[in-house]
Amino acid sequence: MDPADVLADQCARKAADLTVPALLHRNATEFADLPALTTLGRDDTRTWAQLRDEVAELSGGLAEIGLEAGRHMLIMMSSRAEHWLVDLAAVHLGAVPSTIYPTLSAEQMRYLARHSAAQVLVLEGPAELERWRPILADLPDLLRVVLVDEPGEPAADAVPLSRVRTLGRAAREADPDAFERRWRTIRPEQPVTLLYTSGTTGNPKGVVLSHHNVIYQAVALDAMVSVPDHAPTVAYLPLAHIAERFLGIYNAIYRAGHVTICPDATQLVGALRAVGPASFFGVPRVWEKMAAGVQAHLAGAEPAVRAAVAAASAVTLEAYELRAAGKPVPDELAARVEQARATVLRPLQSTLGLQNMVWPGSGAAPIPVDVLRFLAGLGVDVLEVWGLTETTGTATLNTPDRFRTGSVGRPNVGMEVRLADDGEILVRGPLVCSGYLREDGGVEPVVDADGWLATGDVGTLDDDGFLTITDRKKELIITSSGKNISPAQIENLLRAHPLIGQAVAIGDRRPYVTALIVLDEEVAPQWARTQGISDPQMPGLASNPVLLAEIQSAVDAANARLARPEQVKSFQVLPSAWTPESGELTPTLKLRRRIIVDRYGDRIDSLYTAAGVAAEPVTQ
Repeated sequence: MDPADVLADQCARKAADLTVPALLHRNATEFADLPALTTLGRDDTRTWAQLRDEVAELSGGLAEIGLEAGRHMLIMMSSRAEHWLVDLAAVHLGAVPSTIYPTLSAEQMRYLARHSAAQVLVLEGPAELERWRPILADLPDLLRVVLVDEPGEPAADAVPLSRVRTLGRAAREADPDAFERRWRTIRPEQPVTLLYTSGTTGNPKGVVLSHHNVIYQAVALDAMVSVPDHAPTVAYLPLAHIAERFLGIYNAIYRAGHVTICPDATQLVGALRAVGPASFFGVPRVWEKMAAGVQAHLAGAEPAVRAAVAAASAVTLEAYELRAAGKPVPDELAARVEQARATVLRPLQSTLGLQNMVWPGSGAAPIPVDVLRFLAGLGVDVLEVWGLTETTGTATLNTPDRFRTGSVGRPNVGMEVRLADDGEILVRGPLVCSGYLREDGGVEPVVDADGWLATGDVGTLDDDGFLTITDRKKELIITSSGKNISPAQIENLLRAHPLIGQAVAIGDRRPYVTALIVLDEEVAPQWARTQGISDPQMPGLASNPVLLAEIQSAVDAANARLARPEQVKSFQVLPSAWTPESGELTPTLKLRRRIIVDRYGDRIDSLYTAAGVAAEPVTQ
């Protein structure tokens, strides 16, 4: 049997018959006193035994207020311990929790609540309740609203979480075996969560993931990447994001690890320094900001320090390139790398909290290769992965012992990947979700008759099976001359410059490509001060001629690596940042291209009319 098939069979056997409640029971039994969950900066660590006891209590309370097996519970809450607890409490009932983003509009909240037919809605506190109040009467399936933070005056239309605990405690005293009976009836094929894809247009789709999906992913990752047992991790992304939901909940339970919740993403580096995790998943913007921060620090360092880091980085990068090409690193070079790491690079890694890193991962969007190489020169080999909510996260991945820079790796254990005639990536295997939730409560399959999921991403496969993502199928630019262009490639090159936080390439039905550019709101002011610019803050900085000249240099550098039809002919720097709250980005920090094009239509037109080109409707 092929070694890959043997490994897939081993993973399937390990994952068979397991459920999340069964793993939590194991942890509370075998690892009872090990730490499970901590909030950064607080003395609130729960052991596995304590965590499960709280879950049992809340599970009984949720049953008392009407949550039933097979029904849905929506959660709109920040990253905090109660989020983990109520989620797992619902799972132990056989109910299906679904975390939704707090940036949703009222209409979107109504849609998700009605589409899921949620019986229970768990909210952080009074502010969230005020947002929901106008639509509660329009939710016929909703039985109860639960508030984690209690208001000063009791709310007639909500029950405090403390009351749910009290009800659960009383129910447990009345029937001590009810909790055990309930979770033991749950099967691997049942849903463990419902995640709504944020999408860039249209209504979101509710992705149904099973216990087997998430546990198989944990087993597969364990087989592919070796990290210490019970390793500490940092959770900072929203639990509506498949990466955090998998890593922060399911993988942590599988490995009986210790999760430290970082409620404020601006404190992430501090959290990493405090925890020193062996693995960490960062969306590209996190890695870009880390790289930019180190570059800014080195720019102000003494010449001797810069020279030492440059020399250490050069030797480390030399070994990295050999490993990326699948070639051995000579002993002499390996010794020089270890010396560079010990004397120069480890202190830099420690400032980022990455000194113990075994597997630093990146995904959810492309990351510039220049950023990967810069971090690799610091001894931090960021490994790209690729997948969707529909593939339970990682469908392909690079591993520490087998990776290819610029690719998203090879298929995960048991997964198959192939390309359609038009380059669209198709996947098949045990990580593909159960399907999309229908309004009638059924589940619509996402695969074709042969089990293949059409991902909507476009890519290439090399002879060694490494996948490279080139674009989204529906986001290709087709210029007025008929040239097909990948905007992601252009945007990736532009964002490689530390000053550029976001960029969107424009050109659909246009004669050439232009770009809207947003400055990095942390790096740009620091850079401006080093240049002696009197007004180092946005929005004034966006029109500063010195800064515009630097951005032009970044555009020129990107153009030098692009074919002539792909090159950016003109650009505008916008005066304010893009965020999920402002609407230009999804909660997972992907570009909402249609919204951007609509919102900045006049600016886009000016990029063409200024050059004497007649404006055409922008439909990108």
